[in-house]
Amino acid sequence: MPETVWFSVQKLVEIEMFEQFAQHIEFGAAKRFEDWYNELTPESEKLPLDWKKLENMPFEKLLVVRALRPDRTTTALDNFIRKVMPNGDQFVDCDSTSNSKQILESAYGDSSTTTPIYFILSPGVNPVEDVEFLARSKGFDTKKMLHTIALGQGQDKFANDKLDAGHREGLWVMLQNVHLMPRYLYELEKKLNAFALEGSNANFRLFLTSDASNDIPIGLLEKSIKLTNEPPQGLKDNLKRAFSFFKKEEIEDKDPKIKTILFGLCYFHSVMCERRKFGTKGWNRHYPFSTGDLRDSSIVLQNYMDNNQASGKIPWDDLKYLFGEIMYGGHIVDDLDRRFCATYLDNLMNDALLDEAEMFPFIEGKNITFKTPTPLTHEGYVKYIEQDLPPETPLGYGLHPNAEIDYRTIQCEKLFEVLVDLQPKGGGGGGAGAVEDTKIKDFFDLVHNALGLEGLKVNLEDLASKLDDQTRGPYQNAFMQECEKLNNLINGILRSLSDLDLAYKGELTMNEAMEALEDCIRLDRVPPQWKKIAYPSERSLISWTENIKARIDQMNMWKEDPVKIPKVVFINRLINPNSFLTAIKQVFCRESNPQQELNKTTIQTDVMKKMYWEADLPDLNKTAGALVFGFQVEGARWDTNAGSLDESLPKTSFSIVPVVNCRATIISDKPDKSVYICPVYKTVDRMSTFVFHAQLKTKHNADKWIISGVAMILDVPGSADLFAPGKDPTV
Repeated sequence: MPETVWFSVQKLVEIEMFEQFAQHIEFGAAKRFEDWYNELTPESEKLPLDWKKLENMPFEKLLVVRALRPDRTTTALDNFIRKVMPNGDQFVDCDSTSNSKQILESAYGDSSTTTPIYFILSPGVNPVEDVEFLARSKGFDTKKMLHTIALGQGQDKFANDKLDAGHREGLWVMLQNVHLMPRYLYELEKKLNAFALEGSNANFRLFLTSDASNDIPIGLLEKSIKLTNEPPQGLKDNLKRAFSFFKKEEIEDKDPKIKTILFGLCYFHSVMCERRKFGTKGWNRHYPFSTGDLRDSSIVLQNYMDNNQASGKIPWDDLKYLFGEIMYGGHIVDDLDRRFCATYLDNLMNDALLDEAEMFPFIEGKNITFKTPTPLTHEGYVKYIEQDLPPETPLGYGLHPNAEIDYRTIQCEKLFEVLVDLQPKGGGGGGAGAVEDTKIKDFFDLVHNALGLEGLKVNLEDLASKLDDQTRGPYQNAFMQECEKLNNLINGILRSLSDLDLAYKGELTMNEAMEALEDCIRLDRVPPQWKKIAYPSERSLISWTENIKARIDQMNMWKEDPVKIPKVVFINRLINPNSFLTAIKQVFCRESNPQQELNKTTIQTDVMKKMYWEADLPDLNKTAGALVFGFQVEGARWDTNAGSLDESLPKTSFSIVPVVNCRATIISDKPDKSVYICPVYKTVDRMSTFVFHAQLKTKHNADKWIISGVAMILDVPGSADLFAPGKDPTV
């Protein structure tokens, strides 16, 4: 099991009645516990030995699931609520019997002149239509009764005028996108309180819409009825909703080829929308795909097919360009997300689609299938989706099954972050003497004694004296910048900790920044003021602090002989790895004869079969680049024996890549089908942490890895121990 799980078990044994739990796992029935751990739904299975008694102790069973299988915690919580609470199903299941208009009408009955209806927006949902429908059902003329204002700069005056008129005359006022003017909302809250004291016309109603935002005043939220129309969950519900968007007679009248392509388009739309739940493996960024994109794409499809009836050929390239680059691609701002979208369409939209093609990408050998049906009626398609679409699985999106474990684990972590945030916070200091809070005291001890960050700073003046114009090259410049950034970071950490210590001793007044620092230390989170001067990282505070030591240890080893670079550079310990990679290209260009232009070179990655601790690593000359270590593949694994990418192992999200020779080479336009152009990111959050493109050998089609969202990550939370000197990560 992962070390984080074993650490959770060690905390579990501190709870009464669980004292023997770790011993039973390790010595009592290891194989039986392993079988339970490997179950698809362990929360529904009995535990080994006497622990099966927890079937009658649902909360204690929850604790075990939380410790051993965090990815199943949210599902276990659903089961817990269903079982323990009266009418528990109603707290877990959404109301699927009423549409949005019926829900709004029900909410209207609970609203009043001082109780607004607040719509929290989700992609593709327009509450204005529902409010207009409600007004008409009440016999109102929407042109006279309903007044809508989109908030933005300078719109607060018009909003106040309409509110005053609505208050007097009994009108409906709808303020849209209120999150864009958070300051005005405090004024709005006071205005509603004044209306309550004066008494408003009984017909007056206020409707508000906004994105989810932390800037909305709590008082306004508390007095409002909150409504949201979330998109359906899962591929089946998305596909049914997408196909049901088209009227029955509209489908029946279409040409059989158009029916089939439209069904494939609905499937494509469903995948685009639902991949969001898999985080950055699904999409690097969030995009507001909606049924409007599907509607417009279907219109384009019909027009193009009508125009090409004479030739009988389907203009696949034109359709793919319009769908992938304009309709859906118009939302996409990340080049790698655009690459995925184009690749997915290439694998879906082709002549095979018309001949009962497999719709799940690269599914061979997985014992699961979903093919395009022969042209059916509208009811036939709906029935086919209901009966033939396999149960929800990441394979339907072209992802590895591990993707579900990852996103459910993140779901669990976010849930418990919220629970921790809701806990009462300990008060600040101000009293004389030492720090009283144990966690803060332990962190002070870690920084000053265990890690000794103060003594690790690099003496830049002494370092500069060891170099001259002849010996200070691109590598030295890159490393000097690293040392400077690490020194600045350590100084910032020590300065803010010193201020907090003085505040505890009563020599400084506790301020907001100190209180925020105090809270972050208690919650094991990196404080915002340190993040501003640090590097991107998703680590917890303790792991992050230890990682700083690992980074500066590398710089301290280099400074002993700064003319040479380390034989193996830990690229995952560099704040700015791009600077080091640029240095590789600069050295190559300088040594070339004649000198090569920098902008016409790129980094070539050759993965070796050796780990960094192996003694027989080759010595490289200047133009052969540098040996680097610290890459981890996410979404696939690196097969060292075969020297290529392969499928991930079950429950193993990351795979360590051996030493890589990063060397500069001239850019070539010739594509190599045996190579996957793999994006490298600094953190698992990906987003704006892109570093460069690596070249990884693959026996599979490279499109498989594009659709799987495969990338290499430098800083993986919880992996600090894997890269400690002398530590064999295979053990």
